[in-house]
Amino acid sequence: MLSNDATILKIKHEVLYQVAKAAYAGNLEERKESIPYELIPGPQAKFRCCVYKEREIVRQRIRLAEGKCPQGEDRPGSDNVIQVIEAACADCPLSHYIVTDNCRKCMARACKQACKFGAVSMGRDRAYIDPEKCKECGQCAKACPYNAIADLIRPCKKTCPVDAITMDDNGICQIDEEKCIACGKCIHACPFGAIGSKTDIVSIINDIRGGKSVIAMVAPSVEGSFGNNISMDSFRTACKKLGFEDMIEVGLGGDMTAGAEAKEWLEANKEGKKMTTSCCPAFVNMIRKHYPELVDNMSTTVSPMFAVSRMLKSKNPDVKTVFIGPCIAKKSEKQDKSNEGNADYVITVGEFRAMLRAKNVNIEPEEIKTQQASIYGKRFGNGGGVTAAVLRCMEELGEDPSKYTVEKCAGAAECKKALTLLKVGKLPADFIEGMMCEGGCVGGPSRFMSGKNDALVAKDRDTLLNQADDRGVYENLGNYDMDAFSMHKEA
Repeated sequence: MLSNDATILKIKHEVLYQVAKAAYAGNLEERKESIPYELIPGPQAKFRCCVYKEREIVRQRIRLAEGKCPQGEDRPGSDNVIQVIEAACADCPLSHYIVTDNCRKCMARACKQACKFGAVSMGRDRAYIDPEKCKECGQCAKACPYNAIADLIRPCKKTCPVDAITMDDNGICQIDEEKCIACGKCIHACPFGAIGSKTDIVSIINDIRGGKSVIAMVAPSVEGSFGNNISMDSFRTACKKLGFEDMIEVGLGGDMTAGAEAKEWLEANKEGKKMTTSCCPAFVNMIRKHYPELVDNMSTTVSPMFAVSRMLKSKNPDVKTVFIGPCIAKKSEKQDKSNEGNADYVITVGEFRAMLRAKNVNIEPEEIKTQQASIYGKRFGNGGGVTAAVLRCMEELGEDPSKYTVEKCAGAAECKKALTLLKVGKLPADFIEGMMCEGGCVGGPSRFMSGKNDALVAKDRDTLLNQADDRGVYENLGNYDMDAFSMHKEA
């Protein structure tokens, strides 16, 4: 049972844990109806107006944990990775503009005079804005001499870099699938926990219990987030205890992507063509949906996740591959089944932790015995890490990397600026490294901090990475059959 000081975030992870536990036990269908009552025993509500709403939110979260739309599969946008939990969203303030205690009910009535829709009236203590009449033009806020009218832009809408969030007539958020780039910023911005993403944990556990070959692929950005003594070997051991057949470092995929992208960039440069990276799925989604004229400038090299999955499937076509990392957008990348060999499942670090709890598995310190990636592949998730790896590959190919310039973008604002410059033909650099998260993948929306701040996590990460040997990228790739699969997206 949850403690009285539990937060919405704790409830979210508690639901994931309970679902994972039931899936491992094989009794999820029987337990789905009892989980809301176990988490919200009542009779007093803890967070909402009543226990009935709290239980309904838990029910909708259970559907998300099953990989389903929380409100039903027949709803518009039900295929989208990111979903609104309507029962939770209903608690968000409906009014865009609201009058605060700064209102002095001045005789000028500037706010009322400025409103052309008759939405402003004078109440007993302050002015009042009728949400039914308000057109959210903002003229009343501009006119108020006391700055007493606040602009309550919803946090989810405010943080969305592509303006994909609107509200329906009932004030419930709607996510435009044609605009959404699945960056996941809205999920962690919502103070009501009303936005979440579909998860694959039930399908993964069912495959494990069904005796299928399931292999985990851990993102390089995860290294160091659990402490400076939790190595990739630690993750491999933990994954096997969960039922995975094995675990592969996606840093190896970073080597694969850098090696292929370097050759592609060099060829494009000879033709006078500027290129962008293709490893960040949110950046790729931004290009496809908001800068479609630049699709031809995007690298055709597959992402590190995709590369490792293809390698594994070239050896065993029946294997199920599972990517584990801090990225929400990887879930949208997984949905692209037009390219053979893509990952079957994607889970966040938080969802992985729910699986660990469900099986009572702890990630234990373990000496580094295996290194599957070069240091460049291991740093692929850092801001500028892709550029460093690609330039290193150019150097290994006999090229002078100093001849080439790369616009390294971290965060939506920098990405949009660079893409706009490329679109109008004014980008000074030869290439663009686009990472939608500030700091790169290590700054992903679902990263695990283990109670530390970014600086301490970075220090732990460097401690681990400094133990890696200095093998070259192509030297490392020589250990693998790179001819067994393609490193490029299919047309």
